[in-house]
Amino acid sequence: MYQSTKTFGHQLGLSSAFRQWRAESHCRLIHGYALSVKIVFAAHELDVRNWVVDFGSLKSLKTWLENTFDHTLLVAEDDPKRDELLALDKMGLARVVMVPATGCEAFAELIFGGVEVWLKDNGYAPRCWVESVEVGEHGANSALYVREPVLFPRLDGGSFLTTSDNTPLEPASEY
Repeated sequence: MYQSTKTFGHQLGLSSAFRQWRAESHCRLIHGYALSVKIVFAAHELDVRNWVVDFGSLKSLKTWLENTFDHTLLVAEDDPKRDELLALDKMGLARVVMVPATGCEAFAELIFGGVEVWLKDNGYAPRCWVESVEVGEHGANSALYVREPVLFPRLDGGSFLTTSDNTPLEPASEY
């Protein structure tokens, strides 16, 4: 299997503010980071240029990341102060983006799903898939969302193990 990575580093300036409204710490307050994003792509076969993905084709993906995470206030759909935070957008004080949940783990999952759609829309899937997404707050803290293997049922009631692209593997022989 081949893998390639694309990193959008802290220097790109995906500067987002958000809050973890359920936190009992200072993280419940609006705070921000210049987020980094690392995407791992994978494929069993390379394209005609011997690439997993053409890095030059990622401009539209970068634009989506910038529209979602650059100079934005990210608000969780279930934030009890959602209406007040959305009012900041109406007053021209913030560019508010509603997301399912906030935090690096949630952002990694959101980006993972966005990359899967991007791969399909740009003709890479099913040859190529996203293996993982890592989102970093800074050099010390990051979170990953990783493709989960799927277990396929066997006739004997067990399950086949699978690779990350869900290709079934034969079970190990028992001794």
